[in-house]
Amino acid sequence: MNREPLTIALPKGRLFEQVQEFFSAKGLNFQFEKRKLVSYDEEGLLKIYLVKNSDLPAYVNSGIAGLGVCGDDVVYESGLDFYRIRTFDFGGTRLSMAALQDRVEENIQRELTIATSYTAMTRDYFHERGIPVNIIRLNGSVELAPSLGLAPYIVDLVETGSTLRANGLEVIQDLMTIKVRMISNRAYFKLNYDRIQTLLDRIGGE
Repeated sequence: MNREPLTIALPKGRLFEQVQEFFSAKGLNFQFEKRKLVSYDEEGLLKIYLVKNSDLPAYVNSGIAGLGVCGDDVVYESGLDFYRIRTFDFGGTRLSMAALQDRVEENIQRELTIATSYTAMTRDYFHERGIPVNIIRLNGSVELAPSLGLAPYIVDLVETGSTLRANGLEVIQDLMTIKVRMISNRAYFKLNYDRIQTLLDRIGGE
């Protein structure tokens, strides 16, 4: 019987803390030693890799990690195909379009210039609705774009909206809801179906 642990990639940052807390509540306890990026849970059921959020799909797609936990946005932007095998009730957010507060009433059914880190989701959303869009890709601090004149609109992940308000911005519309998922490499899922199902039964949920 194969006793090798299941491999799973987890994202660095705030979402990692939420995942760690959730797994701990299910009796799957693990810690990372200082500067270490590989760990095991105390039962030896999981081998866990700590990776940059945007790199996580590459690790799962390659099979280095058979499983991963990340948001829908990360999967969508990667352009890669996975099984979504579990939806979590934490870490969810919205992908929203925002503008300076004095521009929120403008007609957006014309060509738009939008600054965003989420280029694929933004382009697809507006193209599917027949709205042409010019996208300026930024890797961070997109809230500055309208006030500095780079682009009148931004698309970003929004939780409370406090960062937008602090920069004089207001949400115009929500594009989609982003959920946190457990994803699986398709081949890995088929080869380890029983063990993955045992893990899913243990942690519960959809």
